[in-house]
Amino acid sequence: MAIQIGILGLGTVGTGVVRILQQNAEDIQTRTHCDIHIKSILDKDLHKEREVQGDFFLTDQPDQILQDPEIDIIVEVMGGIEPARTFILEALRHGKHVVTANKDLIALHGHELLDAANLAGKDLYFEASVGGGIPIIAALKDSLAANRITDVLGIINGTTNYILTAMAEQGREYSEVLAEAQQLGYAEADPSADVDGLDAARKLAILSSIAFNSRVALKDVFVEGISKITREDLAFAAELGCTIKLLAIAKHQAEGIEVRVHPAILPLSHPLASVKGVYNAIYVVGDAVGETMFYGRGAGSLPTGSAIISDIMRIVRNIQSNSTSSINCTCYLDLPLKAVSDFYTAFYIRLLVKDEPRVLATLALLFAEANISFASIIQKPRGDHQAEIVLVTHPCREGALQEALDSVKAYSKVLNIHNVIRFENGQEENHDSR
Repeated sequence: MAIQIGILGLGTVGTGVVRILQQNAEDIQTRTHCDIHIKSILDKDLHKEREVQGDFFLTDQPDQILQDPEIDIIVEVMGGIEPARTFILEALRHGKHVVTANKDLIALHGHELLDAANLAGKDLYFEASVGGGIPIIAALKDSLAANRITDVLGIINGTTNYILTAMAEQGREYSEVLAEAQQLGYAEADPSADVDGLDAARKLAILSSIAFNSRVALKDVFVEGISKITREDLAFAAELGCTIKLLAIAKHQAEGIEVRVHPAILPLSHPLASVKGVYNAIYVVGDAVGETMFYGRGAGSLPTGSAIISDIMRIVRNIQSNSTSSINCTCYLDLPLKAVSDFYTAFYIRLLVKDEPRVLATLALLFAEANISFASIIQKPRGDHQAEIVLVTHPCREGALQEALDSVKAYSKVLNIHNVIRFENGQEENHDSR
């Protein structure tokens, strides 16, 4: 059996796909009992030097690939929304299976594309859209399908993890490490999609939709970035036996689905706390399997290419067994979404106050009026009759915390609220046991 591939895009990821198919051709053929051949590649610049060569046909005309009756599978690695969306829909209409690494497109238009794939009776796979080379989507759809997934926590943006790791380990400021990440190629010239949490939010929308079998749109995800995190916050977190990570968090609770991306204080005992640098990890809890974690490189030519090739091989096996379009869309539920005000967690609050009697007592009263108590307090003098205070609350509703903060802002002895950071997964139990 032979399968013909058409690739849309020959940038970093497209090059990785070609390289893996060429280098591992014999093993791939043995494992699939199929000769997978790249017939055509779409590239807007036909004259530039390339890192890969082969007997494939290069074209800058998409119809030469999308309408070629000999091509069985289209691999979309162009990125962006358009024309990628239009090309995928056209490929499906022409009876082709599709593999994509496009997280933006799947997060925003996944419903439309999956419906089109089901209507065409073709496969649409997107393993590489979330965790690079980490096989998380296949695990959720297949290997963990017997479970009711209750929690998904992920470090799914390497740029922010690199920044926070360097700040924590080297005591450096955010702006300095961000500039270094840009120089090393870990961050874009405009890093906002990463540092503002938008990249992770897109990936979380995809993950939570699959994990909970209920569609979660990008607009449903609460998002907060890392630009307010300082080395002082990381030092206080370490004093509490914790670290700070940008977490993508999805929970399936009795009241509904909770989906949020924000900096979170994690106890050092949590498996995600040890994930450093540009690495990604996704922690999944199922009612039958318990705790699992998937770890690896979340981006890059070869890791992402690895995920794409695995999808191609899966489609080949589906074609061989006549089982295509069997697990495209798994969103058969319509679960409610929790409001942000109903999120429930412990909080870290760092304040600059006047170093005077009864300030702490007044703060405790202001929080108590919102039914919030403190698990611990750290106070450090800062000179000039000022003190820095870190308040760690017991778990409480987000709405109640905001009410308390409104009162704190109006208190004349509070000079500044430096930061408010949520705890996650384990901190509640640690403080309740004190």
